[in-house]
Amino acid sequence: MQTLIAKAETLLEALPYIQRFRNQTFVVKYGGSFMDSTDPEVRDGVARDLVFLEAVGINPVVVHGGGKAISRAMEAAGLKPNFMQGMRVTDRATVRVVDRVLSQEINPQIVKTIESLGGQAKGFAGTEIFTCRKLWLAGPGGEPLDPGFVGEVTTVNLAPLLACIRQNITPVISPTARGEDGGIYNCNADVAAAQAAIALQARRLVFMSDVPGLLRDLQNPDSLISHLQVGEIENLKQAGVVDQGMIPKMDSAVAAIQSGVAKVSLVDGRVAHSVLMEIFTDAGVGTELVL
Repeated sequence: MQTLIAKAETLLEALPYIQRFRNQTFVVKYGGSFMDSTDPEVRDGVARDLVFLEAVGINPVVVHGGGKAISRAMEAAGLKPNFMQGMRVTDRATVRVVDRVLSQEINPQIVKTIESLGGQAKGFAGTEIFTCRKLWLAGPGGEPLDPGFVGEVTTVNLAPLLACIRQNITPVISPTARGEDGGIYNCNADVAAAQAAIALQARRLVFMSDVPGLLRDLQNPDSLISHLQVGEIENLKQAGVVDQGMIPKMDSAVAAIQSGVAKVSLVDGRVAHSVLMEIFTDAGVGTELVL
């Protein structure tokens, strides 16, 4: 009986959040090593949470990653993965691998998993949704560095996404984009997710990865920063807390907040139901960024 009461209390705690967020759009960046797990409970846990969001009237939109799968496919093709300031250096051969793995392998698998759990989903290659300009990086002396076919998302094709939302279908988008030259570009999934959230005027943006959130000390999981305001990010960069691959994630989060997204959350996808705990409980999990 106590177990049943506890379950009822959990549902009641979620009720005001369900009421508040009904018909709102939530963008979820779905990435991390848990995507590769051989344990179906871990691998499919996020998809199950997305189906729950659908069921209670929230509109999830998914932008997924797949970096580890891309690296494996590159190595199998005799290509050496190389990174520059956290961005994958992407030549012509690499961009073909990136497009195949993200849009033709990972994307359909996520859609299939959501549907197998009773949800509705539709996959989109990022080239159908995102356009981009070529990304140039700045070297130590300010000189331009060329990471190849890497793009910075500039516009979002809203029509197919809104059509899905009207039909209670979850769009699932790979992080590629069509360049100004008509070519395919590899894009940072965090940046793509943030641009989707901005364009959709989403209520929330959730970054899922395989870390608990933003840590003051990467070696100490107890150093989690649970609450942050936009104005604190620059100091954390100077202190080295926000570094390397966390920089585009936090820059994207700040841009989303400044464009009207109410909250950005960084949660650990390896933790069961971390998305639901972040959205539907008083305490939440991970790191939350607000204005």
